[in-house]
Amino acid sequence: MDDLLRDFLTETNENLDVADTQLIKFEQDPSNAEILNNIFRLVHTIKGTCGFIGLTRLASLAHAAETLMDRFREGMPVTSDAVGLVLSTIDRIKEILAGLEASEGIEPAGSDEDLASQLIAMASGETAQAAPPSKGGKPTKAAKPAVAAKSVEVVKAVEKPLKVEAPIQTLDRDLMPGEVSLDELERMFRETPVDPPKPAPKLVEKPVAPPVAAPAAAANDDGGSHGPVSGQTIRVNVDALEHLMTTISELVLTRNQLLEIARRSEDNEYKVSLQRLSTVTAELQSAVMQTRMQPVGNAWQKLPRLVRDLSNDLGKYIDLEQTGADTELDRQVLDLIKDPLIHMVRNSADHGLESPSERIKAGKSERGVIRLAAYHQGGQIVIEVGDNGRGLDVARIRAKAVENGVTTEAEVSKMSDQQVFRFIFAPGFSTAAKVTS
Repeated sequence: MDDLLRDFLTETNENLDVADTQLIKFEQDPSNAEILNNIFRLVHTIKGTCGFIGLTRLASLAHAAETLMDRFREGMPVTSDAVGLVLSTIDRIKEILAGLEASEGIEPAGSDEDLASQLIAMASGETAQAAPPSKGGKPTKAAKPAVAAKSVEVVKAVEKPLKVEAPIQTLDRDLMPGEVSLDELERMFRETPVDPPKPAPKLVEKPVAPPVAAPAAAANDDGGSHGPVSGQTIRVNVDALEHLMTTISELVLTRNQLLEIARRSEDNEYKVSLQRLSTVTAELQSAVMQTRMQPVGNAWQKLPRLVRDLSNDLGKYIDLEQTGADTELDRQVLDLIKDPLIHMVRNSADHGLESPSERIKAGKSERGVIRLAAYHQGGQIVIEVGDNGRGLDVARIRAKAVENGVTTEAEVSKMSDQQVFRFIFAPGFSTAAKVTS
């Protein structure tokens, strides 16, 4: 696999993760033009890059999603079905990327006409004929012939030449997959456009959200706060960081040995230089350790989408609240806690939160809440996962512990509730009457 394709896979996967999270926010706040423009910019970048590399299947699929997102920018009402369709498109793109990586650069064969036709149909306002796609990419409902013809045109239009009629500051709405738009070229080469139709907007630290129908160039002018790829950052191999950390550790040991020699020596000639060496070494050690730190929000990135899908599957209304996402952890620790966090959030949604009817009977709001919090406390980082559901059934846990042979009835009767709660961490322990996925 060449470096260009490797960088493309890394960057595109990052863009898709960000788009995934941004779409969930956009569904909850469809009037937020800034979020919409961020999503459009990400999809537009994916489409342009795929066309540049020659990945026609990915480019055509991204173009169809971009068409629907552009209709949102023009003021088309945002529905949950439309957002779900774009999310399904992102899932399909991820599957194609996985196949592309597995085959060392060969785009997997297949047709995405089912998704492309539904995206084009929804963009055309034909929402009644646009049923959500089923798993595995198979259509759940046949599209109209006219819609199918449009999707075929989308796939075949890859070979069209680059169009240059549109001004550089506006979106060329006829741009097809495989073509590189002028605003994309401007972003790549950082060149000032010649005779622009209007003065280029000045970059500000906190830009004002542009109107919904703003051009694509405005979507790129977000100060880099939401984009996954920035000119101020580079990717570094984790092994290189590990080697650098080991080298710094050896340097610290040598520094300590020299300082000990200086303390025993009456010669002060080298003490000033050693003190300076000690200071620089400490700063270098701190800087290297900081490179390994990442915000805990990186481990939470997939949770909004997970909660949305669980909410639809379980027939529950679930809100996800996150606080302290900027709290930083070592990267290795972050990788280790991702799966347990996902498992705990799934348990909260499936077992902790009641159905809307049960919550109303209990005098609660029909909307359940799952809360994630991360904060520093006493030199440690605390991560809390909680929900406002029914809580733990102590009696059921006691009975299940005895039934599974984890403890005896005499022992469990003497335990406090907190001691009984620890049984839920035993492998294979579940109090659910029906075990779900």
